[in-house]
Amino acid sequence: MSSAPFRIAALDIAHGCAAFNSDSGPLNRYLREQVTQDVRRRVAACFVALAEGQRIVGYYTLASASLLLSDLPASTGKKLPRYPTVPAVRMGRLAVDQAFKGQGLGGALLADALDRAARSEIAAFALMVDAKDEAAAAFYGNHGFIALPDSPITLFLPLATVQSSRMLLGATHLGLS
Repeated sequence: MSSAPFRIAALDIAHGCAAFNSDSGPLNRYLREQVTQDVRRRVAACFVALAEGQRIVGYYTLASASLLLSDLPASTGKKLPRYPTVPAVRMGRLAVDQAFKGQGLGGALLADALDRAARSEIAAFALMVDAKDEAAAAFYGNHGFIALPDSPITLFLPLATVQSSRMLLGATHLGLS
């Protein structure tokens, strides 16, 4: 048995969604009302941080995506093949329960998402996010994400960066399993 305060797992019907309460109504509603349909339809995968057994204290979603080559910074785009788009993994949502804010759980969930995307056997150039606001964009920027030149709240991190450094943005010090 692990002594980790949190455990990350794929969302399961046994996990309790009802008690989850982030500071975002839309993120709370998505977890309670929509995510299981998206998972069943295979349009998103959802991973949850669990505490005290099956209580969800944070979650994120991943889905396949693409980035327009022309939207990337010129210094990045010139290193890639001249396809119109490059494959990516989109982190669609990331939320932490209010009772667990300030404990580094958001960074640990981001680290887990980066690790999953980097280890995938399906090729993807980057993990991308559409930040909900400037504060969220700053969070991702603090973790090395790069804003698209024409859309500062859409950010990406090349997965080669993750693979070469195996950076784990705090997951190991939180004891996530």
